[in-house]
Amino acid sequence: MGQLCVGRVAIVTGGGRGLGREYALMLAEQGAKVVVNDLGATAAGEGADLSPAREVVDEIKRAGGEAIVNGNDVSDWAGAKALIDDAVNTFGRLDVLINNAGILRDRMMVNMTEAEWDAVIKVHLKGTFAPSHHAAQYWRQETKKRGTPVAARLINTSSASGLFGNVGQSNYGAAKAGIAAFTVISAMELRQYGITVNAIAPRAQTRMTEGLRERSEEDIKRRNPRWVAPIVVWLASEQSADVTGRVFEAGDGILKVAEGWHAGPGIDPVEDPNALGPQIAELMQKARPNADIWGRDIVA
Repeated sequence: MGQLCVGRVAIVTGGGRGLGREYALMLAEQGAKVVVNDLGATAAGEGADLSPAREVVDEIKRAGGEAIVNGNDVSDWAGAKALIDDAVNTFGRLDVLINNAGILRDRMMVNMTEAEWDAVIKVHLKGTFAPSHHAAQYWRQETKKRGTPVAARLINTSSASGLFGNVGQSNYGAAKAGIAAFTVISAMELRQYGITVNAIAPRAQTRMTEGLRERSEEDIKRRNPRWVAPIVVWLASEQSADVTGRVFEAGDGILKVAEGWHAGPGIDPVEDPNALGPQIAELMQKARPNADIWGRDIVA
């Protein structure tokens, strides 16, 4: 076993499959005690089955690690609180929360139903906020009891769809963009307690991305979720104390820091809207174009 996370207790939501599974296994390899949280629902968020989470826990235990299964719904307020309590009651503490759980209900916006919008927003946005809120409350209380900051880590999951946009994912992209903003703001608010907050925008082959487009065997190998796990585990360690409020793109042959929104070119305020046309045209000539799904400038 490695030493990066020895003695640390980590929760991984959506830890039964795909990216979450790799995070849980690598955290355990590096000495962490892991709470594997997973409802075991389908990629669309339907049904429940704890067996994927149990399989991950069993694998960790066979390798000599410590882990437990948790089946709480992270998008439920009481369920999210019970998840945090489970970690503390079982292992005596909590150091890391990795918000990874998610679903897909892809559809063009004009055809999207209210239920498809609500389900994705609930699982991703509320399913990030609720456990983060309860974990942050626990860490704040620990800071007050100790009189010194904790070394806690909150790691969220954004997406290129939220950072750059992707057709057919207005619900998912809106949630993931919100998580990126939530990460930046929470980092500002929680730094005083010793809590860092970062996010990952993974590029990986999982059941949520299978079938979206054809990929070669080499592409699939490069998109193995195992390539995303190292940055997540490093961020979970005490070594990452100086890194907060950042979003990292990882997987598919890259590891990048996303730079976020920046103010572009501007003009003085204009009182008459009739005069705006030529000035806006000039601004658009100066402004950097939006990015494509890879974060590259779109060239007309």
